[in-house]
Amino acid sequence: MSSINNRRQFLRNATLAGIAASAIPSALKASAFNKTNKIQLKTNDIILFQGDSITDAGRKKTDMDANDASALGSGYAHLAAADLLYQFPSLNLKTYNKGISGNKVYQLAERWDADCLQIKPTVLSILVGVNDFWHTLVNGYTGTLETYKNDYKALLKRTVDALPNVKLIIGEPYALKDVKAVDDKWFPAFDGYRQAAKEIAAEFNALFIPYQSVYEKALKLAPASYWTADGVHPSVAGTQLMAAAWMQTIKS
Repeated sequence: MSSINNRRQFLRNATLAGIAASAIPSALKASAFNKTNKIQLKTNDIILFQGDSITDAGRKKTDMDANDASALGSGYAHLAAADLLYQFPSLNLKTYNKGISGNKVYQLAERWDADCLQIKPTVLSILVGVNDFWHTLVNGYTGTLETYKNDYKALLKRTVDALPNVKLIIGEPYALKDVKAVDDKWFPAFDGYRQAAKEIAAEFNALFIPYQSVYEKALKLAPASYWTADGVHPSVAGTQLMAAAWMQTIKS
């Protein structure tokens, strides 16, 4: 009897796993991506991932080569780069990750010449904003929502002036409540940073990745603590979730 029960439990778990696996891509496809407005990659494209610790993900900063595993870190940028290189082997793509843990927009700006403009990306992906708010709670940062908006717009204007043909991808800053670092103090103030990123993406004709809704749809399958370690930094599962969302911006 126990072997029959074990088999039933195995079949049940296998069925749930199959449902989960099929549900995630469906959730991503339903998360406000414009199917007609995706990036068509070209031969010799240079893809640069920029941002804070979510993008950094422990990358080895002394490794400078394109498509280098250690230089890409262990996060969504690495998984997305791997997917790009796997799907488009004939395009001679070059992928870089220059995210740095703790960065706010003004800190991206301070290193932008070396860590962006000199690389001359043809596709630039930016995920920044969580520290612009979070550090006002824990590190005494005095920047405001208006600071974030103005700094972000100035950074993007500087970028498109230098690289007029660059294709922009802007990720929505996100936070999942009641997982360690993220509590009631975050809301509703943090929502303004999410909205600002969306509006800035529209102003600069950038593709926008709605990470908050991507995560919220994933909560139907598993709790927030499954997808993030602290409400902000993704778990292994959350890393794959973000990479899959990022790949939705690319025309296959």
